[in-house]
Amino acid sequence: MKEQDSLHRFVFENSPVRGEIVNLDATWRAVLEKHAYPLPLQTLLGEMMAAAALLAATLKFSGTLIMQMHGSGPVKLLVVECTSEMTMRATAKWDGEIADGSISDLLGEGRFAITIDPEEEGKQSYQGIVSLEGATVSEVLESYMQRSEQLETRLWLEADAGQAAGMLLQKLPQEENEEDDAWNRAVHLGSTISREELLNLPATEIMFRLFHEEDIRAFERTPVSFRCSCSQERVANMLRMLGQEEVHSILDELETIEVDCEFCNRHYAFDAVDAEQLFVTNVITAVPPTVH
Repeated sequence: MKEQDSLHRFVFENSPVRGEIVNLDATWRAVLEKHAYPLPLQTLLGEMMAAAALLAATLKFSGTLIMQMHGSGPVKLLVVECTSEMTMRATAKWDGEIADGSISDLLGEGRFAITIDPEEEGKQSYQGIVSLEGATVSEVLESYMQRSEQLETRLWLEADAGQAAGMLLQKLPQEENEEDDAWNRAVHLGSTISREELLNLPATEIMFRLFHEEDIRAFERTPVSFRCSCSQERVANMLRMLGQEEVHSILDELETIEVDCEFCNRHYAFDAVDAEQLFVTNVITAVPPTVH
């Protein structure tokens, strides 16, 4: 039976290759429940969520990996966040009707960015930005990993209205005189996986079907879940950063400041009394910036 909302890591013993398989079920459906995304956009966003979980799991860090695609086409923005605790959220913006097509059809001229936002205070964020190169989410990410991280990475990603799934293979650093036979063989075997297998089979069965002739060591599953990090306190801090004069100016015009979270649709409202309480103290709780 398939283990839902989980990530499985594995390595090829005595070979410079590691792999991961992720299944997103309730985590993915929680994103779809927040917005009525067109079907082509659902596919893109679901594949990006699977990819973000796979890439976050390759990092040794405490914080959040933020993956973004910006475009000039019908799809304007895709944002997926995955924390080191494997909690996720995602959102997208689009304009008008969207038809099936490649990345370039949907986003037009655009760019792809990965930001690593560390949790530890004082540590700087890292961001890599490249132009969108590739017809699919997998190809865009593989190009990014090769160009920005110098890591050979292969990704297989699938998504439908009920689940998203992905598999990653990554070539680890090796000695200059080592051959690439293990890597080439792993990629060849991985490329035989079908959409139905990736979406519906348990990770352990996928590993067996693809790599039963290889010496594979699998690790314990890691649970994945949906969680939005928005809160009343975060919105209050954002308003404090605008300044008392600006907040009062908005209230003079609108009477109530209303903010909706783009990820979970949670609604926040601040009236004049709430606004006064914002500036009773000058202490501002530090909140890591979210890049959109």
